[in-house]
Amino acid sequence: SRGYRRKRRRRRSSRDIPASDTESIENFILLHSVSPAAERLRYILREDDDMPTPTIFTEMDTLQREGDELEWKESARWVKFEEKVEEGGERWSKPHVSTLSLHSLFELRTCIQTGTVLLDLEGYSLPQIVDDIIERQIEEGMISPDLRDKINFVLLRKHRHQTKKPIHRSLADMGKSGSSGSEYSFTFYQGSSCHAQSRSMNDIADAPSPDQLRNKFMKKIPRDAEASNVLVGEVDFLNKPFVAFVRLAQATTLGGLTEVPVPTRFLFILLGPQGKAKSYNEIGRAIATLMVDDLFSDVAYKARDREDLIAGIDEFLDEVIVLPPGEWDPKIRIEPPKKVPSAEKRSQFISNCGGLSEDEEMPVQHELGEELAFTGRFCGGLYLDIKRKLPWLLSDFYEGFHIQSISAVLFIYLGCITNAITFGGLLGDATDNYQGVMESFLGTALAGTVFCLFGGQPLIILSSTGPILIFEKLLFEFSKNNGIDYMELRLWIGIHSCLQCFILVASDASYIIKYMTRFTEEGFSSLISFIFISDAIKKMVGSFKYYPINTDFKPDYVTTFKCECLAPDPKNECFVNKNTFGTQKCGLLNVTALDWSQLSKKECLKYGGSLVGNSCKYVPDLALVSFILFFGTYSMTVSLKKFKFSRYFPTKLRKLISDFSIFMSIMTFVGLDMLLGLKTPKLIVPTEFKPTRPGRGWLVMPFGKNPWWVYVASFVPALLVTILIFMDQQISAVIVNRKENKLKKGCGYHLDLFWVGVLMAVCSFLGLPWYVAATVISIAHIDSLKMESESSAPGEQPQFLGVREQRVTGILVFVLTGVSIFLAPVLKFIPMPVLYGVFLYMGVASLSGIQFWDRIKLFMMPSKHQPDFSFLRHVPLRRVHLFTLIQIMCLAVLWVLKSTFLAIIFPVMILGLMVIRKMMDWVFSQHDLAWLDDLLPEKEKKKKDEDKKKVGLDDPTPNVKVPRIAQGLKNMQDTGP
Repeated sequence: SRGYRRKRRRRRSSRDIPASDTESIENFILLHSVSPAAERLRYILREDDDMPTPTIFTEMDTLQREGDELEWKESARWVKFEEKVEEGGERWSKPHVSTLSLHSLFELRTCIQTGTVLLDLEGYSLPQIVDDIIERQIEEGMISPDLRDKINFVLLRKHRHQTKKPIHRSLADMGKSGSSGSEYSFTFYQGSSCHAQSRSMNDIADAPSPDQLRNKFMKKIPRDAEASNVLVGEVDFLNKPFVAFVRLAQATTLGGLTEVPVPTRFLFILLGPQGKAKSYNEIGRAIATLMVDDLFSDVAYKARDREDLIAGIDEFLDEVIVLPPGEWDPKIRIEPPKKVPSAEKRSQFISNCGGLSEDEEMPVQHELGEELAFTGRFCGGLYLDIKRKLPWLLSDFYEGFHIQSISAVLFIYLGCITNAITFGGLLGDATDNYQGVMESFLGTALAGTVFCLFGGQPLIILSSTGPILIFEKLLFEFSKNNGIDYMELRLWIGIHSCLQCFILVASDASYIIKYMTRFTEEGFSSLISFIFISDAIKKMVGSFKYYPINTDFKPDYVTTFKCECLAPDPKNECFVNKNTFGTQKCGLLNVTALDWSQLSKKECLKYGGSLVGNSCKYVPDLALVSFILFFGTYSMTVSLKKFKFSRYFPTKLRKLISDFSIFMSIMTFVGLDMLLGLKTPKLIVPTEFKPTRPGRGWLVMPFGKNPWWVYVASFVPALLVTILIFMDQQISAVIVNRKENKLKKGCGYHLDLFWVGVLMAVCSFLGLPWYVAATVISIAHIDSLKMESESSAPGEQPQFLGVREQRVTGILVFVLTGVSIFLAPVLKFIPMPVLYGVFLYMGVASLSGIQFWDRIKLFMMPSKHQPDFSFLRHVPLRRVHLFTLIQIMCLAVLWVLKSTFLAIIFPVMILGLMVIRKMMDWVFSQHDLAWLDDLLPEKEKKKKDEDKKKVGLDDPTPNVKVPRIAQGLKNMQDTGP
């Protein structure tokens, strides 16, 4: 049939068209499906320009009449959000999101279409700029020449800013205003006889006033900012609006025009007939809001003509969201959001002629950098790490000299010495004092200082860990039971482990870390955080055993609660002195000569008396005070850490309090403890520089005490230690080097492992504990060094800039740890419950920002109250709960293992997590895993390849110039049906 033949002809003609011509046709169709505004902006914003667009400060002044005098009064200002002068005129409003009427935006578009647009005007003073604007309007026939002086007079009236007092408040100003006011009034009506630039016409100072120079608001404005001045008002001599948009070729300081001494780059003037003041004000607010919009300001700087500006307004209108008037009160001021879309994303959206909708939003991948690329060369990764870190070596030292570093040093130092004392005591018990608190202090100082000096990531803090402690305990018991010298065996294990670490470094084995997704990282990090939290609570609860609470106490029977010292039996001439380890003394004490009721507890026991009474075994108040010190330190630290977001005090003071929150909390509760004067458990630091165990020296000899086969056989347990150290070190390093921390100096996984291996051998020779990266303390170190933008727009949240990457804080922490034996007279005043509170804070703080913890909390929230997490938009809730449940089960298994002797295989279980994650590819789709976790490297590569193929077929953003469209049309004509 005829229809069939037409279809055949169309199919045949489309098949016969070459691929290049088909692409041209597709590009032609796609380009013409894009709005003209977006197409115009795409080419404007794609122009190469190395200079970033400056921040714009916008001030809107409205024309006011005070009696017979005219003046421009500041009514609103914008840096990012709008601030209005309140009706009373005494203060600024809170920063809020500008709410504009759609009608005002359309009227603004009309103003730009019909008004005067001067781009790159050479302007050096306001009178000259005003003259040029009026001259252009007269030339284009927009106004008559007889209005020149009247408009000039109005535009050159003085500007009263919010920092100044109103005119009627000062008698001196009233006198000055009154005498000049009649002249202005006369000039206003008889203005034809006066020149526009005479002093009677120009009432604006040529230079910034002292009030402008002293304005503290300058702190909120970036140094490279430029001003945009909006002038709106109504006059009685115009029949139609006088509109002008001006962009100066160079930003120029126009005297007292602006509240702050910022050079002006843009001017928008709107004068109109009387009766429409509200409409003019809304149009002024509309252009002011557009000028601080990142995308439109970029367009305003790069616009070549009027049409470019109109295209910018049209694109703004395309993004505008309308709120129904019946469902929202326009008087409500919308609080500034905590996070807004970046200008880069919006510009990319325009340059791509479209973009991802909310439903097509892509997950942020938790990518690892090039540091873990497999080089295939001997020590290739180590060489690249050194090459990467060497240029930053000098800055690693001078950037550490900042007041923030002091608070970080004090915080991490107290955490390190508490850790050293805890692990030192446990090691002493496990190894019969071959390693104790003294060795722990010395090892921490030595290993930490060397690592911070030469390591690839100096923000990592080294410490002893639980699995190492378990290994030391099992190794000591094995040596003791088999008659092998423990220290010599340990030395050879350390040497073998050091060599194995070197092999891992030389072969780029750290590449395996690429297979550790967020699933493994967060499981490991959460486990360590929970260990810190549980240990802090256990230690606090354990103190109640030493100082129990008298639960049988009854106020009504207070007279029965007493403790008396009873004399020993006079017939027994010998008594046992408990203070001299049970030594018997006979015939040396006259029992009847002592007043036993007046003896102290120690004296009573010393002389053989016995304590009788209900309250003898209780120490009043200590349990309660210890808990107050513990929980008070934690809660005060949390409160002060959040203080920078409060509304009290200036920004700098709030930030200072937040930075020193831990130090202030510790000092507060140390002072409270000293004020109460109770004998709470205190920090005990070694006071002599000598090994804990008498008879052992500081150097361990490698030969002489064990048979020769031990030196070879120690390779096997060393392999387990190497796996433990490799996994612990590298997972902690990945967590520290997260993309979210915005580290700029790169990291060095291979260099870190190299120095950990060297320190393994050194500590083994000195008989010191082995050290590896401590996850929680390292995260605390990162948090204490986070930087935020100092000058943020009013209402805008300070922007996280990154971390103060340097080596000074780590070096100082470990040097102070080493000299702590000389600080014992000061450290002995710190109660242990206070340090337990610091431990609790470290554990809780390290859980923040972990998606796993956020998903756990979802189990206890009804759906309507759940936060708007991005993964909840794209993954069904039941799948989210299933993924979380698997993580919880893995965490529970790890928790059980670490609580038993099986903790020694802890690193193998971390590898097990990686296997489980691999198996989850069979349970969850790649789409779900991309949102809840990270894609494995091979899956991610496959997905990228598919995306490239898809882009090649369906690319909605072809980079095609107009001549190519013509070529496409020509090809269509040549092929024909």
